[in-house]
Amino acid sequence: MSDEVADPEGTTEQEPEQSETDTDADAGADQQQERERDSDVEQGSQTDEQPDPAGAADPEAGSADDDPETSAAAQNSAEESTESETATEVDDSSEDESEAESEPEYESELARQAAEYDAELAGAVEELATDLHEAQDEVADLEDRLKRNQADFQNYKKRAKKRQDRLEEQAAEDFVTEIIDVRDNLVRALQQEEGTDIRPGVESTLEEFDRILQSEGFDIIEPEPGTEVDPTRHQVMMRVDSDLPEGTIAELYKEGLETAETVLREAQVTVSEGSEDS
Repeated sequence: MSDEVADPEGTTEQEPEQSETDTDADAGADQQQERERDSDVEQGSQTDEQPDPAGAADPEAGSADDDPETSAAAQNSAEESTESETATEVDDSSEDESEAESEPEYESELARQAAEYDAELAGAVEELATDLHEAQDEVADLEDRLKRNQADFQNYKKRAKKRQDRLEEQAAEDFVTEIIDVRDNLVRALQQEEGTDIRPGVESTLEEFDRILQSEGFDIIEPEPGTEVDPTRHQVMMRVDSDLPEGTIAELYKEGLETAETVLREAQVTVSEGSEDS
């Protein structure tokens, strides 16, 4: 105490310096409090509605607001929060701009794909149309060829029929030409005087006629007595008593006529029933 009294000028000089420091600290504290209130309003926090338990329990914490370092840290924190919000807003804006820019690109890609599909579809339709025209031309050509073939076949049938008719006429002419000699022989036999034996002439004429038939492909069906009956070539007229075995041909009544494939007339025969003594 004696030193402070002994040097009043020094005391006088120190008090203004302490007063200026307190004034600056109070101004910084006020500014810090204003920034904190602005930050709380922007973030929508509930900090200003609830008291800080630590501040209430520790009365010395209020004096921390008067510390310049604490004020600077709070200011930096507020600035970082503001910068973070600004960066978030910039990111959201960039995303919106990116989406806005991607929409025209997506629409352009769809238009390009649609144009390619239309081009492919048009090419496929044109190819199918070409195939259809080719198929129609081929069908028309086949129909024309079919008509020509049908006409040729009809002409062939007409020619074949004419040829067949001509062959039949020629065969008939040849046959008549051959048997005319048989008729001549029969006429000469009838011109013989009465009482003349004409049997040799008739036998000769019959032999000539059989020769003509054989030359034309005909055979005389003339079964011998005692042979077995052939139902396909023989016609049984009656059954008679005979010394020949039962069921065999007893007598030839009328000769038959056949070709290599067809029986024109069956030979008419009688069939033996066997002897009564047996």
